[in-house]
Amino acid sequence: MTATAKESVSLVAATVGTGLMAGLYFAFDVSVMPGLGRGDDQTYVTAMRNINEAIDNGLFGLLFLGTFLATGLAASQQQRGGRPNAARWGWLAFALYGLSMAVTAMVNIPLNNQLALAGPDAAAARSRFGNRWTSGNLVRTVACTAALTALGRVLTLHGRAAAA
Repeated sequence: MTATAKESVSLVAATVGTGLMAGLYFAFDVSVMPGLGRGDDQTYVTAMRNINEAIDNGLFGLLFLGTFLATGLAASQQQRGGRPNAARWGWLAFALYGLSMAVTAMVNIPLNNQLALAGPDAAAARSRFGNRWTSGNLVRTVACTAALTALGRVLTLHGRAAAA
C-alpha cells in the first residue's frame, strides 16, 4: 500500500466517523429530544435513562474515540506528506471534534450520570437535565458538523495532490 493510500484510509475513517457522530447528535436535536419533550416527565426520564444505558457500549466507544484518533492521524499524515493547507484543515477538524468530546465529557456525561442517580421525582430530574443536556448536544452537533466540513476540504485537497 502506498503512502497516499494509507493516508486515504485514515482520512476516510475520520470523515465517516465524524459524519456518523454528527448524524447521531443531529438526530437527538431534531427528533429524539423533541419527541421525548412531548411526553410526561416519567416517560422522559425513563427513556433517557434507557438511551444512556444502551449507548454505553464498546461499538459506540470505539467510534467516539476512534474518530478522534483517526482525525489526528489524518491531519498528521497530511502534514508529513507535505500538504500544509490540507494539514491545517485536518487540525481544525481534530480541534472541532475534540470540542465535541470535551462537551460530552464535561456536560452530557455528568448530566447522564445525575439523571441515572436522580430520585423518584421525575419532574425535578427532568428539570435539572433537559435544557442543559439539549444545549450541550447542540454544541456537539455544530462542532461535529464543522469538523465534517473541514474533513471534506481535506479530502478535496488530498485528492488534488494525489492526482497531481
